Amino acid sequence: MSRFNQRSARPVAHSPVTTTGERTTNHQGGTGYLRDSKSELFLLAVSNFVGTDTFYETGGQRDDRYTQLIRQTAVIDPDWCIGFLRWLRSDANMRTASLVGAAEFTKARLEASVSGYSRQAIDSVLQRADEPGEFLGYWTSKYGRKLPKPVKRGVADAVQRLYTERSLLKYDTDSKGYRFGDVLNLVHPSPADDKRWQGDLFKHALDRRMKRDEAIPDRLPLLLARQRLMALPVQDRRQLITENVDASGELARAGMTWEALAGWLQGPLDAVAWEAAIPSMGYMALLRNLRNFDEAGVSDEVADTVARKLADPEHVAKSRQLPMRFYSAFNAAPSLRWGHALDKALTASLANIPQLGGRTLVLVDTSSSMDAPFSRDGTLMRWDAAALFGIALGARCAQADVVSFSSARYYMNDRPGAKTKTFPLTRGGSLLGDVRKWKEGGWFLGGGTDTAAALRQEFKGHDRVVIVTDEQASHDGREVTEAIPSATPMYTWNLAGYQAGHAPSGSANRHTFGGLTDQAFRMIPLLESGRDATWPWENKAA
Repeated sequence: MSRFNQRSARPVAHSPVTTTGERTTNHQGGTGYLRDSKSELFLLAVSNFVGTDTFYETGGQRDDRYTQLIRQTAVIDPDWCIGFLRWLRSDANMRTASLVGAAEFTKARLEASVSGYSRQAIDSVLQRADEPGEFLGYWTSKYGRKLPKPVKRGVADAVQRLYTERSLLKYDTDSKGYRFGDVLNLVHPSPADDKRWQGDLFKHALDRRMKRDEAIPDRLPLLLARQRLMALPVQDRRQLITENVDASGELARAGMTWEALAGWLQGPLDAVAWEAAIPSMGYMALLRNLRNFDEAGVSDEVADTVARKLADPEHVAKSRQLPMRFYSAFNAAPSLRWGHALDKALTASLANIPQLGGRTLVLVDTSSSMDAPFSRDGTLMRWDAAALFGIALGARCAQADVVSFSSARYYMNDRPGAKTKTFPLTRGGSLLGDVRKWKEGGWFLGGGTDTAAALRQEFKGHDRVVIVTDEQASHDGREVTEAIPSATPMYTWNLAGYQAGHAPSGSANRHTFGGLTDQAFRMIPLLESGRDATWPWENKAA
């Protein structure tokens, strides 16, 4: 009888987030599994807003753990760490975490007296023109004003790429501790060879910082256009907006952002002002101002133009907005005229979720520990994200049971039971509508976490199980992995980045992902086809 060469045999596939075999006590008092340092760093970074408390850890504790992991990895495997930091800033769009990571990467390598890599790490994470100053603010507040060569060179490289007329007007403000001129004085960048105007820009930024009344050079036309607008008497400015048929073009040629426009008019933005500003507004600016457009009374015609841009898949992809941003905008905007566009934008932002055949069980953790802030302003909770991603995945499956779970003080067959509630997916319906239905219809359960009991109750021969959770349960971690057959793949999507996992991961049909985007789900088809899934920045072509 053949024992190994069978039609059902599949090669064992491995995923990058792996446990070490060591066990520990998690935050709920249960037994969890420790991960290797890269896995712990990855899951923490993609779920952590620097300085923000979670249910079980203070922001300071999480930041200290992140710093220690970055420092360790920077010395042991700098190539991996640079790839991670570049991806964290770009695809994952985690701005502060990547900036802090590059600074700690550099400091660790300096202290270990190992050369190379630091300049590249710094340059790779500085992707917006205010970030060189932000980086220097972090570095000098922690390590003093003396800047090592890798810091100077990495920041200088970024300055060459990022400093333009438009960025000077947008980001070089009195509210900043490090103005453009301060950065230039500290790192002494040379103008880029292919930007002949940049030398004039650097000189003007220094004059501006030192409050020297020097003429703006002719090679800086956008700054000259802004100067002309600023010279208009205040009482004539609103007239320019209301009576000039090319008001939008004139504002754009002067690099006038919506924030600057309000200051220039020295009064609130009414519908006419917003309509003049909207054509030159970026995607994120449009998304965050939907409520303001409604309150000002922007016309339906202009609103339709905004909605089309918000819903366009190409604009969504270029904007690199996290999916939760669209849900937050949907909650904040009072008018229903944005709902369809935001739903289409959210769906486009989740385009990487694969279509999974067979039957899938999606368990969404809605215990009390998931009722923790997921955004800096506290308007979104972790279980908001868990519900959104759980429903989105379920909608892409051929057949799916999407179930909310926590724990309850009752017993089933003499064993502790879980509190569960199945969510009825709306095929072809609105994702945002389903998430609102989840929120308003009682699918946020509260209580403790009993993942193993939920698996035992809800698993009915499914082809795979996906669990969206913070992994903090009160039981022995072995119960989770043993609650379903070992041949059934179980994918844990970690939304909190705590140290201990609720089950082993990395191989043997047990895998853990993390992050605030849909990219992790691309690993599922790879693993089920027997192909190893690597780190996201190494696996883009898959």
